[in-house]
Amino acid sequence: MLGPVILAASRSDRMRRFISAAPGTKQVVDRFIAGETVDQVVPVIEDAADKGLEVTLDVVGEDITTPEQAAAARDAYLELVGRLKDLGLGTKAEMSIKLSMFGQSLDGGHELALANVRPVVEAAAAIGTTVTLDAEDHTTLDSMFAIHEELRKDFPQTGCVIQAYLFRTEDDARRLAAAGSRVRIVKGAYKEPASVAYQDKAEIDKAYVRILKTLMDGEGYPMIGSHDPRLIAIAQELARKAGRKLDEYEFQMLYGIRSDEHLRLAAEGHRMRVYTAYGTDWYGYFMRRLAEKPANLLFFGRSILTKG
Repeated sequence: MLGPVILAASRSDRMRRFISAAPGTKQVVDRFIAGETVDQVVPVIEDAADKGLEVTLDVVGEDITTPEQAAAARDAYLELVGRLKDLGLGTKAEMSIKLSMFGQSLDGGHELALANVRPVVEAAAAIGTTVTLDAEDHTTLDSMFAIHEELRKDFPQTGCVIQAYLFRTEDDARRLAAAGSRVRIVKGAYKEPASVAYQDKAEIDKAYVRILKTLMDGEGYPMIGSHDPRLIAIAQELARKAGRKLDEYEFQMLYGIRSDEHLRLAAEGHRMRVYTAYGTDWYGYFMRRLAEKPANLLFFGRSILTKG
């Protein structure tokens, strides 16, 4: 029951100030955030590559209120692409982008977000990698899917994310499970009303399996975003039944969570990609990580008490 409370706090400026100032916060944030700058995250990418892992990189920050901030977000990703090119890491690292960061919620936001994301997708393609559009709350999804469809006309490798807890997602999965598509399935990490989303964990898990089966039976490239051992095992079995080879799907997990499992899956020959966030505007991302797993919240609480 703590999850919805934490998600509500993720939108509170008062809680942002309190948590940012708490003496134990940095220790916990460092568990989930790989660094604040491109220079700090480069060694993380190189270490992952040395271990047989790949990454998807998220420059954190969602509270965009001006077109200038959206342009700055675009430029941060373009800087990242430039560094990946210089280091020859383009084939080991893709990027995950939240369109809210690119101005989606502003006046004329759909067109603005598309205009900002296109040069990033183009630059990524030029170095042999791609972009996945992250899903956010349900009110943004029609715009996200429309931008995804538009980008795929020129950059068909552009991926998108679907969320199992939303009622609409089974229909979205059937539409997206087409040849050439790249679709990451996650449970969902936003506070959504009962009118649009399952609220019970068991129901979310059942929906996840149904949707994953649709993706595995389809012609696209499923990306399984989960740390749940049971769902990982189910994904492996669904892939086997669908006749998929190990390079025809991949697992994705968050930086700082179940790192041993990252290595185990990679050692078994699976493609394993680590969702790696970095940047200074970490609050919203950090709060969703706390909401997803009570153990993360307990770890945070102990850190504050220890440092306080």
